[in-house]
Amino acid sequence: MPRLDVDGLDVVHLQCHLGTDTLSLARLGARVTGLDLSGDAIAAAQDLAARAGTDVEYVVSDVYSSVDVLGPARFDLVYTGIGALCWLPSIDRWAQTVAGLLRPGGRLFVRDAHPVLLASLGMVVGEEHPDRSQQSWITAPGRATPALELPYFEQPEPLHWNDTSTYTGGDEAVAAPLSVEWNHGLGEIVTAVLDAGLEVTGLHEHDSVPWDALPGLMTYDPATGECRLTDRPERLPASFTLTARLTPRA
Repeated sequence: MPRLDVDGLDVVHLQCHLGTDTLSLARLGARVTGLDLSGDAIAAAQDLAARAGTDVEYVVSDVYSSVDVLGPARFDLVYTGIGALCWLPSIDRWAQTVAGLLRPGGRLFVRDAHPVLLASLGMVVGEEHPDRSQQSWITAPGRATPALELPYFEQPEPLHWNDTSTYTGGDEAVAAPLSVEWNHGLGEIVTAVLDAGLEVTGLHEHDSVPWDALPGLMTYDPATGECRLTDRPERLPASFTLTARLTPRA
C-alpha cells in the first residue's frame, strides 16, 4: 500500500466520522481539518482529539458544501478513508469538490471499499456448475460464496437499508435504522477524478478490508488488522487505494 507523507501539509479529511484517521494524520505532522455531516460524530472527534492533546480543526458540513465552508484551494492534501464514498450520490460532484479544495499540485489520497465488494453478498450455491469438472475449486452446491447481487455502477436511486443494529457489531439498537447508499464503479471513480483536472498517480487493488464485510466468508488477520476471504482471497478485490495530483494550470 502506498505510504502517505503528510508532515507539514495542510490536510482536509472528508467524511472524517469519529476522527480516528484525522488524529493519526495530525500525529504524522499535518495541520488537519476534519469535516463530517454529523454533528454528533464531530463532537466525538473533538473529544477524542482533546483527550489525546492533539490540535485538530473540526467542521460540520456535507461534502458538497466543503469548498464554500472551508474556502477554495486551501489544502495540500484531500484524504478520504474507508467507508466514505458509498454515502455520496454523485462521484462526479465529489471529484469536482476535491479539485476545488486543492491547491495547484495538491494531492488526493483515497482508500475505500472496492465497488466489487460493495456489490457482493454471501450466497449459497444451489446447483452444480459444469466448469467444476475442470476447475475443482469452483464453489460446490450447498457452499457459501460471494455473489454479485447489488449494483456495481452508480445508480440514480440509492439502495435503502433498514438495519436496527450498528455495523460495528454492537448489540445496542440504533436510533435511526434507515440509511441509503450508492455504489460507484472503479472506472467511474477514476474517470471522475480525471475529468476534475487531476492526474492519477497510483491505483492499487487489495484483497483485504478492515472489517468483516462478508460474515462467515472472511478471516481476520491480526498481523494486518484486516479481513480477507478465507477461501481463495485472490478472487475478490476488497478495497482500493487511489492517489492523484491536481495538475497546475499553465
